[in-house]
Order: sequence, then C-alpha cells, then structure tokens
Amino acid sequence: MILYILLIIMIIGAIAAVQMQDLISAVIAVGAVGLALSIAFLVLKAPDLAITQLVVEILCLIILIRATLKKDLPFSTSGRWFFNTLVVAVFTVTFLGIGYYCLKDLPVFGQPIMKVANIYLETGLSKTGASNLVAAVILDFRAYDTLGEATILFTAVIGVIAIMRRVGRKKVGEEVEEDE
Repeated sequence: MILYILLIIMIIGAIAAVQMQDLISAVIAVGAVGLALSIAFLVLKAPDLAITQLVVEILCLIILIRATLKKDLPFSTSGRWFFNTLVVAVFTVTFLGIGYYCLKDLPVFGQPIMKVANIYLETGLSKTGASNLVAAVILDFRAYDTLGEATILFTAVIGVIAIMRRVGRKKVGEEVEEDE
C-alpha cells in the first residue's frame, strides 16, 4: 500500500515539474520525486540504494538550484516571506515527525531484523578472516554492489566538478580571442 502512495507522489511530482511556470519550482518538484524514490527503496528493504539515491539526488538538486537561481531569482525573492516561512515551517515539522517515526522503530542495537544480517554476524569473521566485520561485508560479501555504488558516487562528483568549474567560461558580453 505504501508503495502505491509513493508511486502516486512520484507521478504527481513529475507532472508538477513539467507543468510549473518557474524553474525553481520545477527543480523542487523533481527533487520530491527523487526523495520519494529513495523512500521507496527503503520500503523495499534496499537501504544501500536508498542512500545512494539520496546522495545523488541532493547533489543534482544543488546543481540544478544553483543553475536556475540566476535565471529565476527575481521570482523567488519577490516578497513572499509569509508563504516561504510557512513552507519552511511545514517542511521542518514534517521532516522531524517522519524522523521521529523512523527512529523509534529501529531495532535494539546488536539485534538485526534481517536473516542475511544474522548470517553475516555469525559466519562473517570465519569466512573472510577479516578483523573488521563491516569491511568484510562491504568488500567480500557485497563487493560488486559496493563497486557499483562507488561508481555512481564518482560519476556524480565528476558531474558536479564539470558543472561548477570556472575554467573555460566566458562572461556575458565578453569576446573570445581565438588562437591561430
């Protein structure tokens, strides 16, 4: 049931992003779709995908907001302080409420709730011979998954560096002299 609700939120967010008149609102709607996808990964018991999705989504959102603020800044600061304050307050209360709801359902420390985690705890040290069980799980049992996540994060960082760099940009009205 929760997946259907998240799917509806993602569809509404995608439609809203396409229909928005100002760019900053469209970027925020796209961010809401990515956040709902991250929550869907959590519901589907894929926390590693959820974390990766969240990190990449936040990086992309920062890049897109930075790119659109220059074009859409007069609209976003045009005296809507009451509405902006209300949106921030509602978001903060919602975020804290969901955070409390999620944190109170965590299992007791050392008591894993998944069968695979029990297997990792019981046989991890004997099968891998590693002194650090976390490193053994990441690098031995789930090596390909970790490689994929590292590749995604590396690609996201390279994208951020490529967009945020200043070398090679020209200012508006500046003429470029071409070499022979």
